Amino acid sequence: MRLRTRLTAASVVLAPVAVSLAACRPSVRPTVDPSVAPVMELWESPGDVAKSDLFYGPWGESLAPNPHAVFTFRATKETGSNPGMTVADEEGHVWHVKQWRPVEKQGAEAPVEIALSRILSAVGYHQPPIYYLPEFTVRDRFGTYLVPGGRFRLSEKSIKETGHWSWQQNPFVGTEPYQGLLVILLMFDSSDLKNVNNALYEVKQPGDGPARWYVVRDLGTALGVTGRVRPKRNNVDLFVRQSFIAGVKDGFVEFNFHGWQKELYTQRITPAQVRWASALLAQLSDRQWSDAFRAGGFESNVADRFIARIHEKIEEGLKVGEPGPGQQ
Repeated sequence: MRLRTRLTAASVVLAPVAVSLAACRPSVRPTVDPSVAPVMELWESPGDVAKSDLFYGPWGESLAPNPHAVFTFRATKETGSNPGMTVADEEGHVWHVKQWRPVEKQGAEAPVEIALSRILSAVGYHQPPIYYLPEFTVRDRFGTYLVPGGRFRLSEKSIKETGHWSWQQNPFVGTEPYQGLLVILLMFDSSDLKNVNNALYEVKQPGDGPARWYVVRDLGTALGVTGRVRPKRNNVDLFVRQSFIAGVKDGFVEFNFHGWQKELYTQRITPAQVRWASALLAQLSDRQWSDAFRAGGFESNVADRFIARIHEKIEEGLKVGEPGPGQQ
């Protein structure tokens, strides 16, 4: 009883703190003139989207973790809500594993993260090398075990994580790729629009490409319903029932989205920007959509339902803001 009383009192104290933090949130503005923004650091034109491999992703099969390898335990994952660990494979490659719990087949985060990462990379947004294994073998000081798998993110030597970037203030606010990225995440009901999930990478051998990447990572809180407290993710029954676009008001699209950071998309995204993002996604073939979900370990019947609803949202996005019959 005492513990319950203390928790209730704490919630009363925390409520105004949350309001205060929301009020102190930085304004949404570009940090450079949008006309000179280094857009390639966020997005590069994907060219022929039909050629993209959405099963192995942009990093290819050669970097994928060996499902038959014995991985050596390095450290326990200490952040986030999912269990996990850092391991090294037999060739010395270091992997950061976000595991799924066997009891949460529906609701697991790792499959969603893989599928959405594949889709973002196919349409031009930078992503680190990540893969999915349903289970793997790990060796630690107690022995060798078969454990639940999940998302494997490689510590790739050609890119180095250097920090985080802010949704509210960055070089790209207002540009088509930035607005389009938000549209895609809203379309997938991605509730976790947190700055700590945005990673800056130094590209050590950029060639003709950018020397720095702005990346959205930890994409697993999606494909369910949006919300601020424990939103349900990876739930096809809920996802197929969620509406996408609520309407257009004062020249801006209104979304049926209930996550954090409403200042990013409320009265900020135009119909043309929604159509731009939807047109990018519309270039993906049925095979590519299937491969993206297969890469995350989704069962085909579940993937087909997710994909069918996403196609409906894409069609909705392509038509938003267009004049109806007799209105031209």
